[in-house]
Amino acid sequence: MRLQKFLARAGAASRRGSENLMTAGRVTVNGEVVTELGSKVDPLVDEVAVDGRVVRLADGPVTLMLHKPAGYVTTMSDPQGRPTVAELVPAAEHPGLFPIGRLDRDTTGLLLFSTDGELGHALLRPRGHVEKVYTALVEGRPSAAQLEHLREGIELDDGPTLPARVALVEGEAAAAALAVLDVPPAAPEGASRQYARACSARTRDRSIVRIGLHEGRKRQVRRMLAAIGHPVLALHRDAFGPVELGGLPRGERRVLEPAEVQALERAAGR
Repeated sequence: MRLQKFLARAGAASRRGSENLMTAGRVTVNGEVVTELGSKVDPLVDEVAVDGRVVRLADGPVTLMLHKPAGYVTTMSDPQGRPTVAELVPAAEHPGLFPIGRLDRDTTGLLLFSTDGELGHALLRPRGHVEKVYTALVEGRPSAAQLEHLREGIELDDGPTLPARVALVEGEAAAAALAVLDVPPAAPEGASRQYARACSARTRDRSIVRIGLHEGRKRQVRRMLAAIGHPVLALHRDAFGPVELGGLPRGERRVLEPAEVQALERAAGR
């Protein structure tokens, strides 16, 4: 097996991260530093270590979900010193843990992490993104024609979007969705200007939209809704493929059940 593939499967890092570990001279095979990409190992015979810590396929990868609060950036370290999601997950217990995709600073909800680089790559491959479902609090009320425009695909500055699954959330479901969005009456310290507007907009004209996407462009939901004239005030991710956030409290995390990981692998075509 190629060494970088072994490292990704064992959960040492993502596939690209495994290559970086090798070129940095941090990987040894049977005590010898190996930096050449494409080097092969026998998982049943060779001893592979990263920074002196032995890595085995038997250790198995770990995949977990986090209910991300607002105010955290999706990165494992930040040179600007902002709060990061790394503070909310057991990265020290699971070397190589990384977020699968990203949520922007003010977006809340389901964020997946894994030490399985191949799973992360499969879930995010440009063609065939696994669907992600969001609930958005927006200014005003989108018309039926505007929602249909999103369903058909809309032109953004980086090209047309794929068709989206979109619906207005109304009645009791809207009240429940608003509770999930949990927009406070006052913005927390450090929140963006947009999030502060959301906090003061709870009693003004606004609607709730649920949208499912098969793409992963930067701030795509926000840009799509702004393009039809209904800027997002607050955004929450409810589901990533077959995995739903459910009742996991904000700021908490849990390891996925084997059946959930298997469902993700099927959705990713593994």
